[in-house]
Amino acid sequence: MTDKPIHLPERLALLADLNAAQYLTEGLLTGKEDVPAIGLNKISEPLPGEEARGALLPVRDLVDDAMHEFRDGRPTAADAWLAPRLHATLRLSRREAADRRLWNYLALGVAPDYVVWRHMPESGKDGEAPKVAATRFRGAPYTQAFARLWWAAELFRNGADYGPVVTVCSHQDMLNTALRLDVIDHRPTAQAMARLIDRGTVGTGREINALARAVNASAATLMYDVLAPDTGRDGRPSQEWIAAAEWAPAVPRRALPEGPDEEQTPESSVTALVDHFTKLFADAPVRGREAIDDGN
Repeated sequence: MTDKPIHLPERLALLADLNAAQYLTEGLLTGKEDVPAIGLNKISEPLPGEEARGALLPVRDLVDDAMHEFRDGRPTAADAWLAPRLHATLRLSRREAADRRLWNYLALGVAPDYVVWRHMPESGKDGEAPKVAATRFRGAPYTQAFARLWWAAELFRNGADYGPVVTVCSHQDMLNTALRLDVIDHRPTAQAMARLIDRGTVGTGREINALARAVNASAATLMYDVLAPDTGRDGRPSQEWIAAAEWAPAVPRRALPEGPDEEQTPESSVTALVDHFTKLFADAPVRGREAIDDGN
């Protein structure tokens, strides 16, 4: 496994896709080689400005704590812990988070050892040595190691409350499936899906995938924003929260941090979609469920 990078600058940076690609070597993906940090930082673009949220050390410390906290368990368990804390540490706008260059740099310039630790499969294909998928270092927002956690926290938080994020990130099928759905940007939809997991209505990977398919298919004919309207989006709380990074302390490790002080999703809209999604799920094909039902 790769070791913690030695040559860490003081601030985060941006690494273009083309430049990132040259570091995705077989040695890195198999965990046998480190990223040549000095060379990588020479071709990275420094973040503009001097804002506190651009500091590198708080992110590196957070990653170290995640690997330490879950060193004796399954690395997948780190997702639910790290997602809200990464979101609250970086304090990005959605526009900033859409810049893949930042996530490339986090994965290759800040914490390649975390990516290897978290995403190394237990075995390789066709007798080959196991290796991390290159998309975990440089990939789409729903697959890249750090982008997927940030976007999960952004889309599933309920205002300042990261509780639903923990629920969602505790189930890999939600991370792997729901983040790909355009409809998840509708806050009542996101909260209703998290609520069904909390209630135990869905729990297994097969059930979660069946629910996601049903929700997405239903969205083609039913306008969720009409059935379950959200409040108007006010960007000021998020802007104020980002500005507060200048004096905010490090995120807590035991308690959940607090996100932007936005108005929470209307409970009536969440309830309406919970009822609707429960009915959808009852009729959704779930592999294995028929066999269980037949035996009762």
